[in-house]
Amino acid sequence: MPLVTTTEMFKKAYEGGYAIGAFNVNNMEIVQGITEAARDLNAPLILQVSKGARAYANHTYLVKLVEAAAIECPNIPIALHLDHGPDFETCKSCIDGGFTSVMIDLSSKSFEENIEGTKKVVEYAHDHGVVVEAELGTLAGVEDDVKVSAEDSSYTRPEEVEEFVAKTGCDSLAIAIGTSHGAYKFTADQCTRNEKGILVPPPLRFDVLEEVSKRLPGFPIVLHGSSSVPQDYVKMINDNGGKMPDAVGIPEEQLRKAASLSVCKINIDSDLRLAMTGTIRQFFNEHPDKFDPREYLKPARANIKELVKHKITDVLGCDGKA
Repeated sequence: MPLVTTTEMFKKAYEGGYAIGAFNVNNMEIVQGITEAARDLNAPLILQVSKGARAYANHTYLVKLVEAAAIECPNIPIALHLDHGPDFETCKSCIDGGFTSVMIDLSSKSFEENIEGTKKVVEYAHDHGVVVEAELGTLAGVEDDVKVSAEDSSYTRPEEVEEFVAKTGCDSLAIAIGTSHGAYKFTADQCTRNEKGILVPPPLRFDVLEEVSKRLPGFPIVLHGSSSVPQDYVKMINDNGGKMPDAVGIPEEQLRKAASLSVCKINIDSDLRLAMTGTIRQFFNEHPDKFDPREYLKPARANIKELVKHKITDVLGCDGKA
C-alpha cells in the first residue's frame, strides 16, 4: 500500500472513539519496531519526522525508510508527517519530497500571523494532495528545536478555533490542554506524589477539549507532548548509570480518555527514546565486551515494538482498525 494522507484515518478514528499513534522516527530500528507492532495489531499508523530528525538522518534516508516500511507492511495504512514544521520553506520541502501530511507550527506567533502563515501552507499542500495540521495554544517543554518555557506556554482559547479553522482551511488542529514536550514535562512543584512516591502531574484540561469539540464538531483534534514517560524505562536508565530524576509524563488513562473524545492523533516521542536508551545502557552493563551495533540495537528494537503494541492497544485503542 502506498503512503496515505490522514484524512480517512481521522474520519474513522473520530467516529470510532480512538486515536492514531503518531510516532517520531529517527533511524531504521525505530521505524522497524513501530511498524512491526502496527502490522501485528493491524493498526493504522503515522510516522512523523521533525526538523531535527531531518537534520540528523537526512530527508531522503527517512523518506526511503518509511517507504520501505510501507512495502514491508502492505496491509496497514501509513502516513508520513512533518512534525512541527517551523516555516513555509520546510513544509514545502517535505510536500515536494514525498510527505503526505505536514504540520505548520506558528503557535508562537500572533493569532493573525498564525492564520496568514498557516493558510499559505494549506494552499500549497492542498494543491499537491497533502493535508495540513496547525496549532493553536503553546505547549511548554523541549523537543528537538521546539523550546518553550512554562511562563510562555498557554492553553488554547476555544473562542478562537472556529475562526482559525475557517480562515486557514487546515485539516486538523493541535491544541494545548496541559500536555508538554520532552521527558521532563513538569517541575516537582507542579506535581503531587502518590503513595509510591511517584510524581503525578496536574490533570489535563478536558474542559478546554470539550469546548473546542463543541465548536468544531467532527473536526480532528491533535495532542502533542503526550508521552507518558514509562517509569520502568526511567528506572532502567538510572539503574544503569543514567541520571533522570523526576522525569514524568502524562498518565495513560488521561490519554485514553482524550482518545475516546475528539482527539484523533496522539504524538508519542520520548517514550521510544527512553526504551531505546534504557535497553542499550542495560545491554552494555551486562555485556561490557560487546561492540557490534546489531547486538545492542536488536533488543532495543524489540522493546520499542512491545512498547508501541501497548500504546496501540491500551492507550490509543486503534488495534484492529486498519
